[in-house]
Amino acid sequence: MTPETQKTSGARIGHVHLKVADLARSVAFYQAALGLEVQQYFGTEAAFLSFDGYHHHLGLNTWHSARGPRPAPNATGLYHTAFLYPDRAALGRALRRAIDAGVRLDGAADHGVSEAVYFSDPDGNGIELYWDRAPQDWPRDKAGQLAMGNAGLDLAALLALA
Repeated sequence: MTPETQKTSGARIGHVHLKVADLARSVAFYQAALGLEVQQYFGTEAAFLSFDGYHHHLGLNTWHSARGPRPAPNATGLYHTAFLYPDRAALGRALRRAIDAGVRLDGAADHGVSEAVYFSDPDGNGIELYWDRAPQDWPRDKAGQLAMGNAGLDLAALLALA
């Protein structure tokens, strides 16, 4: 594929589906911390949640994981699910909601292309909340390639926008 073909493919990630140990606990967490709304339960073993009435951005199930342990930190698997917000103020509001829900942050960074905060759900699944800067503002090296970084993020300034 050429870069031009990749840019016009139209493909994107549509949703994430996670295995969880306790469906009710996970649904409550994602509702409180992120504001997701349940669109449908599939019996007592799965739930589909979304923002703004979409069929689902996040699926949760206990089909093979009911009462299961958290994965070890050095196990393979999903590193995090990233939730993209339209602008910095929306990210600030999302961060305020998560903190108000009792979330403990694992980290925060200014990556140059985006600003992000990180935490985990009750099953140890990583979560990233972020917003992207405009592509013309992304840092680039002398060859024009992306030059993302991992600088500190001023959380107080971000929260002031909330």
